[in-house]
Amino acid sequence: MKAIAKTALPDLFAALQGRVYVPVRDGKGFSFGLWEGQPWPDDYQNAIVPPKHILFPQTEDLYTFRMEGEDMAIDPVAVPEETSFIFGLRPCDCRAIELLDLVFREGPFVDAAYNKRRENTFLMVLGCKEGVPTCFCTSFGLEPAFAPGADWNMWDLGEVLVVEPGTDKGKELLDSLGLFREATDEEKSQVEKLREEAKGTITLHAPTEGITELLQANFDHPLWDEISRKCLECGACTYLCPTCHCYDMQSSSVLGQGRRFRCWDSCMYCNYTLMAGGHNPRPSKRERVRNRFLHKLQYFPENQGEFGCVGCGRCLINCPVCMDITRFMAQAKEVMAK
Repeated sequence: MKAIAKTALPDLFAALQGRVYVPVRDGKGFSFGLWEGQPWPDDYQNAIVPPKHILFPQTEDLYTFRMEGEDMAIDPVAVPEETSFIFGLRPCDCRAIELLDLVFREGPFVDAAYNKRRENTFLMVLGCKEGVPTCFCTSFGLEPAFAPGADWNMWDLGEVLVVEPGTDKGKELLDSLGLFREATDEEKSQVEKLREEAKGTITLHAPTEGITELLQANFDHPLWDEISRKCLECGACTYLCPTCHCYDMQSSSVLGQGRRFRCWDSCMYCNYTLMAGGHNPRPSKRERVRNRFLHKLQYFPENQGEFGCVGCGRCLINCPVCMDITRFMAQAKEVMAK
């Protein structure tokens, strides 16, 4: 483990060769933006919007096209080679990126744009000192103050940050920077204490045991009608979710030239599954709400072997009608099991 004074963070950010993303104050909360000399926010808990947009942009041009006589010329849009550093993301958001990796980097189809960004990105996790009432990361096997998949794990001890590399490239980067000193035994003990105490601050629980099998057996259960009734279909839960990855493909053209791009979409929107022939396999809120919960708790485990939720709590905080996935899971255990 190594340590750095928090007053030296501007020097660290300047030394990193690339785009440094940090928590930036955004109204009453935070979002991840480029470091432009602003001081480190000591009151940062988590970002309202997860940092997935750094790897999976909300709107992304894939190629441009233009007419050249009777032919069409197509030019792919290159992904920049620049290295990115996501500094201060929380363990839940690091885990969410690992789940996005399963979608975009594993299996027979690799998303070239995502993969290139991911290869050139360092995940620098800042452990949580304490959770908030809407956090339930421990229900999905996460630790609030440590992320196994991070390039760096960091802990805020007040005046200093203690850093431990978690990957070979993370260690190589840390060793290349002359701004760090060796952490003291006292600082290492404080880190262990922080990690252990942070676990006890997560008080919200989601009953995950057996939930996938229960949902598999209750696709048409009447509980779906009750659950979906109050949904407004605003899409906030999906746009703010760090693991949601649905997107649409669109084109824009003017006078014989244009672009093909993809943009985030939401399975909560009625047109998401509308087909060209007019058929929609999810015609009502019931089907769409069901799909959202099943994707997190059944389909993702079936296809990727992991739950598609990391317990960050953003959907609980931002849903205007207080739909709560933890409450749904408890209700499903109670009602569907009868």
